[in-house]
Amino acid sequence: MPKRASIIRLALAQVNLTVGDIGGNTRKVLRWIDRADRQGADIVAFPELTLAGYPAEDLLLKKRFLDDCRSALERIAGKVKRPVVVVGFPSLGDGTHSSVAIIDRGRIAGICNKIELPNYGVFDERRYFSPGKRACVLALDKVRIGVSICEDIWLEGVSAAQVGRGKAQIILNVSCSPYHAGKGAQREALMKARAAANNVYVAYLNLVGGQDELVFDGHSLVIDPEGKILARGKQFDEDLVVADLDVSLLKRRPGTRHRAVAGGLPVATVKVEARPGSRRRKVTPTVHRPLDRLEEIYAAIVTGTRDYVKKNGFDKVVIGLSGGIDSALVAVMAVDALGKESVTGVSMPSRYSSPRSVTDARKLARSLGIKLMEVGIDAIFASYLETLKVALKGQPEDVTEENIQARVRGNILMALSNKFGWLVLTTGNKSELAVGYCTLYGDLAGGFAILKDVPKTLVYELAAYRNLIGRPVIPEPILTKAPSAELRP
Repeated sequence: MPKRASIIRLALAQVNLTVGDIGGNTRKVLRWIDRADRQGADIVAFPELTLAGYPAEDLLLKKRFLDDCRSALERIAGKVKRPVVVVGFPSLGDGTHSSVAIIDRGRIAGICNKIELPNYGVFDERRYFSPGKRACVLALDKVRIGVSICEDIWLEGVSAAQVGRGKAQIILNVSCSPYHAGKGAQREALMKARAAANNVYVAYLNLVGGQDELVFDGHSLVIDPEGKILARGKQFDEDLVVADLDVSLLKRRPGTRHRAVAGGLPVATVKVEARPGSRRRKVTPTVHRPLDRLEEIYAAIVTGTRDYVKKNGFDKVVIGLSGGIDSALVAVMAVDALGKESVTGVSMPSRYSSPRSVTDARKLARSLGIKLMEVGIDAIFASYLETLKVALKGQPEDVTEENIQARVRGNILMALSNKFGWLVLTTGNKSELAVGYCTLYGDLAGGFAILKDVPKTLVYELAAYRNLIGRPVIPEPILTKAPSAELRP
């Protein structure tokens, strides 16, 4: 039997955080530390920049914000005697750093700084942070754990230094890795490669939830040196991923690659007290099934919508229902995200609206159980035409008159938003935005565009997928009729 000192119970707190809500994030950390302690964890880890939220952007330029994060960290340290806590926060030193603090027995035992700062795509970290200069290893009795932050594991240098010079047997990476379709499979392949190349366990922790235009999918992982997934966290949901890792099993075996590369980085070691584990019950890690393509995309959009609405202080949303596929899908996703009592649909027919479109909007509202308001726009449209009659005299009707109708509808939705405090969800898809098939100050008006990254073909796929979950909610005529803006005869 292996000695207990060689076994570490590691808990990954895959939590949903809010940018700028230092108090709320701190309270959540304390609750999840307590959960991990009840699970008998030796170490509990939290995502990158936990206390600030991610991405905190220009809040990081405010010294008071950084000071408040540090004060929150010290409050956490003062309250926690066990387990060892690894928690992300922005720190001030020789510049501002994306850091993790290692808390042990009521004190901050050490601070590790992020070394590799991504500056591509949605990342702008070199604007805010200075790079760390040392790789970090946490030493808990006979177990050595390389602690790294997000991008540090995507490039090889940090892990190589932790394993080579630091003699790490486990790599713990705390991350805020934004979702895109297929990202989870990409991460799994990378983590398996890092585990095999270095003959170590890899524990990868990711943030979950939506923040502005970004969505984080969780999907945290624990992987052994042979690439076996020992634990996999839920996608798009909070989760505590717990696993026992026995470093006495890390011996050079036939078929197992091993690379003890010192690397160019110096290594700093943070020593903490070992935790007794002899009276703990055996833990059976959970390996959640990865969602398939449409499940994953649908869950990402619902998660992003829910968190955008809630984190920006709204309780309800309003959607223009045309009777078409785009607005139908937006309404269904909004109900899945917020509940039917939080969603209001508005039908705004004009002289060009077909009776079928109005009927389909009503059927959808009944199917979803949402409130439907009907506000005809023809009188307003006629008033516009009368008002512009002299200015447009002699000009043939064209896209101008079509866009007026879209702008009238946008005005009505924004009036309801102002009066009742509802957030307007726009319904345009990525294909329309890409070719300009939309109206400035019309259907582009609103607070959040659910389908902004969903092309029209995928709209149909997602609608069909949703109808396969439980009872069909989108009426069949909406799925099968030809799309039309219905802005002219």
